[in-house]
Amino acid sequence: MSQSKPRSPSTPHRQSQGGKDFRKRVQRDKQKHDSPVARDSAPPRAGDAAAMPGIILKTGREKSLLRRHPWLFSGAVECIDGAPASGDTLPVRDAAGNFLAWAAYSAASQITARVWSWNEADVIDKAFFRNRIIRALAARRTLGLDRDSTGMRLIHGESDGLPGLIVDQYDNVLVMQLGSAGPEKWRDTLADLLQELCAPVCIYERSDSDGREREGLPVRNGIVRGALPDNVEVTEHGIRFAVDVAAGQKTGFYLDQRDNRALTGTLAADRDVLNCFCYTGGFSLYALRGGAKSVLSIDSSQEALQLARRNAELNGLDSSKTEWQCTDVFDALRKLRDQNRKFDLIVLDPPKFAPTAAFAEKAARAYKDINLLGFKLLRPGGLLFTYSCSGGISDDLFQKIIAGAALDADVDAQIVKKLHAAPDHPVLLSFPEGAYLKGLVLRVAG
Repeated sequence: MSQSKPRSPSTPHRQSQGGKDFRKRVQRDKQKHDSPVARDSAPPRAGDAAAMPGIILKTGREKSLLRRHPWLFSGAVECIDGAPASGDTLPVRDAAGNFLAWAAYSAASQITARVWSWNEADVIDKAFFRNRIIRALAARRTLGLDRDSTGMRLIHGESDGLPGLIVDQYDNVLVMQLGSAGPEKWRDTLADLLQELCAPVCIYERSDSDGREREGLPVRNGIVRGALPDNVEVTEHGIRFAVDVAAGQKTGFYLDQRDNRALTGTLAADRDVLNCFCYTGGFSLYALRGGAKSVLSIDSSQEALQLARRNAELNGLDSSKTEWQCTDVFDALRKLRDQNRKFDLIVLDPPKFAPTAAFAEKAARAYKDINLLGFKLLRPGGLLFTYSCSGGISDDLFQKIIAGAALDADVDAQIVKKLHAAPDHPVLLSFPEGAYLKGLVLRVAG
């Protein structure tokens, strides 16, 4: 039986750190805006209670489904026939009665349904989920993503045709996260299939994202299958990381940044490096291995920094080149500015300031603040690796924010490279919301 524990007041993707006043404003606004779009109607009305369960759309509101966007918002729904329960698979039909999709119904969420299949002939059963999981696993093998890492995202929700389901692999341990009513309904079936197809020693559930509250689902953490080893590790590009799957951020580690960490390592030689929001030291370890002159790593979590130090020891890295600070990152950046400290390479990988577009304006100020400080701390010719994991901030908006920060810092900066999540986090073309992680490598003119 899995054990529930209280959810810390952090974002689902990055633990909240720094900018405390900003985060309080976001939390207040979040109570008013709990979905990626503005609310345009009351909940769908009940349809024919005697009819077969199904979702009937308003006239002309089928366009997004015809473009194969997998989310159906409440404002598009005319009525719900029958008396379905959350998680039930229902047919979605247009106003004329034409079939559009099979979708998982959610009674509590403003996202009324998430699409399993566009094929009317499909049966949503154990065999369906088996085929979807096999397809996701095969896609990773075909790309050879297991050659450089024992950690990988095996299932990436909507992009793998399994909305609401995240599965991360850390060597022989799987972490499963159920974010919506659909996969919640099929929880035991999904766990059985993962055990059969992947043969892990443990499947651990981290169903503690903020999205579950919006789905009317309780937080649930704990072992689902097998036994959790005392020590869980992942090796990535030859670097070992200890992973806390039970209490760490996200599912324990940030697999999405794998290739971006490796890039940092190739550019760190003979540089003074500053890694902000460092968590368990991912970018720091790559920089040290890459020959950095010094690495200052800052995070507000003492537990994360303890694990970061352990990771450095695991890899035999030179501790004389490292400095670890447990403090608020915003405050630390201002203090470094006042001390006139300078660096050659800075990494800014902050928490999710804008979970949805509703928070974009206020989030923009937080992103601008840290990047303005980052630019001021760079030596001429220095590199700034800056990221946003906020789904509510588009690539274009993020670039505009950074451009404004450079202008206010009175520096000329060039985009050297644009960055995104590693390829085990694919993005469905019809679901651009899946491209949550964006980053820029910028060079300040010398």
